[in-house]
Amino acid sequence: MAPSIRRGLLWGFLIAALVLVVAATAVQRLRRPEPPQVMWNVPDFSLTNRDGRTVTLKDLAGAPWVADFIFTRCPASCPMMTARMARFNRGLPPNLPVRLVSFSVDPKYDTPAVLQTYAQSFKAPDRWLFLTGDGEQIYRLSKEGFKLGIDNTPQNPTATPTAEPILHSTRFVLVDGQGRIRGYYEAFDEESMKKLERDLRALGT
Repeated sequence: MAPSIRRGLLWGFLIAALVLVVAATAVQRLRRPEPPQVMWNVPDFSLTNRDGRTVTLKDLAGAPWVADFIFTRCPASCPMMTARMARFNRGLPPNLPVRLVSFSVDPKYDTPAVLQTYAQSFKAPDRWLFLTGDGEQIYRLSKEGFKLGIDNTPQNPTATPTAEPILHSTRFVLVDGQGRIRGYYEAFDEESMKKLERDLRALGT
């Protein structure tokens, strides 16, 4: 075979290989889920984790996290939400860079020790934080930071008692590694939870 023909074939193989690499990269980009849009920033906070550590917004920088608002004495929705978060966590790859953050809306009762016992009852891993602290800070964080409703007004003794003494949202919130809210997801809706996992993976890739 003439040298010129061999060179031509070699260049042909190289070009074909390059085309295949470009095509494979394009397919991967098409398959990769699109990250959800940025909504607004979470305000800074300084709270105490179940292990006694102080946790601020800066401590959560660099990786996405999923937040919710619960309290340990809650008789109905909170245990269900926490169980749902635990199931969600079990479905995630162990090496996926993500944190789970549960804020207590009953901080006077929910001390770090109480939260630790509660977390252990759900076999919560270390990457799942349970935060408590100043009540006013937490209520502002829920209402103004996460745009989630909360009502901790003491009940009228003459009124019919509600199922839960503190009314709060049952939604999970996805926050990116820059502290920006990316989405809201109903904890008890399967399709919404599937979307949360897709959006989280899009941020984590």
